[in-house]
Amino acid sequence: MKKPTVEQRKSMCTGKRRYRTQGDALDAALCAGVERQRAAYRCTVCGHWHLTSR
Repeated sequence: MKKPTVEQRKSMCTGKRRYRTQGDALDAALCAGVERQRAAYRCTVCGHWHLTSR
């Protein structure tokens, strides 16, 4: 599988919510009731935290 280009990575990043900290991201998942299905990761494009499905 081919790696995404820089433009593709930026495009994927801008479509997601950004959180200042890992705790903020996980709190948002908890409030939405999906904490068991989501994990937080630090984005290499924007430097903020996003949620992803497990």
